[in-house]
Formats: sequence, C-alpha cells, structure tokens
Amino acid sequence: MKHEQFMRQAIDLSIENVRNGGGPFAAVIVKDGQIIATGTNRVTANNDPTAHAEVTAIREACSRLQTFDLSGTTIYTSCEPCPMCLGAIYWAHVDKMYYGNNKNDAAHIGFDDSFIYDEIGLPLSQRRLISTQLMHEEALEAFRTWEKKDDKVEY
Repeated sequence: MKHEQFMRQAIDLSIENVRNGGGPFAAVIVKDGQIIATGTNRVTANNDPTAHAEVTAIREACSRLQTFDLSGTTIYTSCEPCPMCLGAIYWAHVDKMYYGNNKNDAAHIGFDDSFIYDEIGLPLSQRRLISTQLMHEEALEAFRTWEKKDDKVEY
C-alpha cells in the first residue's frame, strides 16, 4: 500500500467515528507495509480524556506486538497530534508520522490545544495548574532504587 492509502484509512475511520458519535480523529499504525493497529477518538465513549486516536492506536499496536517500542513503524493520523499524543508517539519510538488536518484546522472546530503549548513554556508558578512539589526527598527513593537496579528494562 502507498502512503495515501494508509492516510485514506485514517481519514475514513475519522469520518466513521463522527457518524458513530465520536470525535473527528483516527490513526493507523503500519509496520512492514501492513496495518498493525488503528485507533479512533474514544474520549466521550470511554469517559477517558487520554483516549485520543493516536494513543488508542499505540496501545493496540503495543498489545499486538507485545512491546512498548514501536521502532520501525509509521503512524498515519487524520490530524496533527495534540501535545499528549505527540509525546506518546515519541515515547513509543514511532519512526515516521503523516497527518491530514493541522492544528489550526482542529482549533477552527473547537479542538484548540495551543494553550497547552503556551503553558509548557511558562515557569510552574505562572501556569494555570497549581503545582507544588511535595515530599521530594522521600520520592527520590524510587529513583535511587531504579539507578541501583541491575536488571531494569530501560525505555
């Protein structure tokens, strides 16, 4: 299949998802020329704010391949990913990404995530989310334990 065919799948899934009561987003993950996972926006269906199309596709791909490392894969997503999804794509080690709509298109229909990008650049004290570090010394124990662990699986 060609890039356009995989993107068409993502676009078709996004349209179908809207018709079925979901959000206008879908993603397809491909490895070695084969679709290994698809995902649609399931935020309202699952009452899960993290159930974006790219995240659901990544979860399915990892489950099917029995790995947390999606190196060697490509994601085709109907829209440029939000910051959470982009982070998930990076963490999953996806090699390439193709997208249909861009973030401005999404903002035009009410899915504007520019405030998150703006917030990330601010010092903690200026962000809308009140954040206070608590029990730092005690929390460091998990990190110290991780550092000393000989059989850890790094990711």
